[in-house]
Amino acid sequence: MAYKNKKQRLLFVVNQGSGSRDESLSEQIINYFSASETTIEIFELPRKCDIDKIKKAIAKANADRVIAVGGDGTLKLVAECLLNTETPIGIIPAGSANGMAKELNIPMDIEEALEVAAHGSAHKIHATMVNDELCIHLSDIGFNAYLVKKFDELPTRGMLTYAKSAWHAFWNHRKMQVQFKVGARNVKASAAMVVIANATKYGTGFQINPDGKLDDDVFEVILIKEYAVMEILKIWISKLPWNPKKIESFQASEVKISTKYQAHFQVDGEYMGKTNKVEARIIPNAINIIMP
Repeated sequence: MAYKNKKQRLLFVVNQGSGSRDESLSEQIINYFSASETTIEIFELPRKCDIDKIKKAIAKANADRVIAVGGDGTLKLVAECLLNTETPIGIIPAGSANGMAKELNIPMDIEEALEVAAHGSAHKIHATMVNDELCIHLSDIGFNAYLVKKFDELPTRGMLTYAKSAWHAFWNHRKMQVQFKVGARNVKASAAMVVIANATKYGTGFQINPDGKLDDDVFEVILIKEYAVMEILKIWISKLPWNPKKIESFQASEVKISTKYQAHFQVDGEYMGKTNKVEARIIPNAINIIMP
């Protein structure tokens, strides 16, 4: 669907299945730009959509900006199509958690987010490649990945569903034996989870990586040795240093993590199954992202 006008051309890649909204996201976008001189085009993701279809839609539209309308998974799809290009990518948060939108302080209100997507400034940020999967936000093995799996299995969405998943994961997940090397240091530990942290916080607001920067040349490896919810809350509220007996952070541009037994694994909120090996490397200046 193309809507003719003069100035800027925007392509919206819309995941109508994101979140729990009743109203049509496409209709909201059309209504917002109805009196604008901006040309908009909308590509609605089909239920089974391979990345080549999105690439073809992006190439055909020849837009000045491409806007991901959905959750972190939708953003990941668009970013995979525009990796290492100059084309700015915008975000309209319409998913369950919207972690990257919250990271970038993009408004949760659709109309305010549309304003940012159309008129915000673009900045280059890095990403990571984790087990050959592009990661823009956060990936991890262990407790949180198991939580993501349980969340996906429940029929509803929202914070109550997330709380139910967290409660189940807390009582049923077991710690794992992990091993990795950062610089000259070999790390062996019993851990609840290990995070490959591009961003600083999860979509729930938990700041898992206070030292994280999206435009530097490293990512953080966060080793959580205990189910340290209170430790994370303490840091989140008071900004006090972590207790190294419970949580440690390491900076790296690449890392290989192995576990004794297979562990649950997720990338940007998408459950990837179980693995006993995680390999991550940084991709500098990976995408051009639109911010307020």
